[in-house]
Amino acid sequence: MDISRRDTMALAAAGALAATAPAMAQTDGPRRLGSKEKVAYWVATVTPCDARGMFDPGAMKAVMEWHRKCGADGVVVLGTSGEFPSFSVAERKRITEVAMQHKGNMNIMVGPGTPNIVETIDLAKHAQSVGADGLLVIPPFYFNQPPNDGLIHYYTQLFEAVSIPINLYHIPGTSEVSITHELLKAMMKYPHLAGIKDSSGDAAGFAEFLKGFPELNMRCGTSNNLIPAVEAGMGAILADGNQFSDKCADIFTTYRAKGDWKAKLNHLRAAQGVMRDHNMGANTYASMKYVLSLRMGGPMMYARTPYPQLTDAQKASLKAGLDKVMQMPAA
Repeated sequence: MDISRRDTMALAAAGALAATAPAMAQTDGPRRLGSKEKVAYWVATVTPCDARGMFDPGAMKAVMEWHRKCGADGVVVLGTSGEFPSFSVAERKRITEVAMQHKGNMNIMVGPGTPNIVETIDLAKHAQSVGADGLLVIPPFYFNQPPNDGLIHYYTQLFEAVSIPINLYHIPGTSEVSITHELLKAMMKYPHLAGIKDSSGDAAGFAEFLKGFPELNMRCGTSNNLIPAVEAGMGAILADGNQFSDKCADIFTTYRAKGDWKAKLNHLRAAQGVMRDHNMGANTYASMKYVLSLRMGGPMMYARTPYPQLTDAQKASLKAGLDKVMQMPAA
């Protein structure tokens, strides 16, 4: 019997899904959040590239060591700040492996999300196999707000394919797909549902997440929601850590020492304001990498296409802004 190309592709996809038999049964048990501390700081790290736009393993090692020295509790690899959609599946596996080789004592979450469940499960299983502490999984993007039952089916396949803690990624302004209370409640039967990252910036919506799911770690992804997150006993995943990992870590270190952590947060916000004033329209990824390179003393890191590199004027302005920040009195 002749088999068409379309039939062949369908059979291949079916085989890939069949290979993802449930890694664990749906059982009751203690919730596994993936970290000893809930009130902790994860940096949403950039993915360093060289001037050709290729992943730079040596720079990744230096970045991981920098965040460890700054006091980060953990690192999220291949999140939005890591430009994850710009890398192939093979590249994402390599990036994950290099990060894990240099994790030190930090907690590592990996972003395996794609618009299709086959590659998402493949990347999730790979992250589990190399020892990741957890996953941060964006919903299937591009499709504008798929129906809730479709999202439940998508995440159900993922939860049954891996056993490490899974966090759902709420960033509807980018993904066009919301993480809803109904979706979270459907996933509560899995003890490795760890929580979320809320990068919406919506204070009211985040407050509802905190109220509805106190047993999870409802991490904020924006500094405007950092106070309610910490006061509710939750953590944070911050892109601001690429420029100011030490200042972000200082907030949580001071909190655990019962010091004035809100003063540390105000210091971070003041630094953020200076850098916004000096941005000159630079894209987020190139500017984060440039400032991080300056703070680390190299190596230089570059954005990956489709984002352009900084102009000389933008570099000069960002450096001037960083100089001002470094001269600010300590909090």
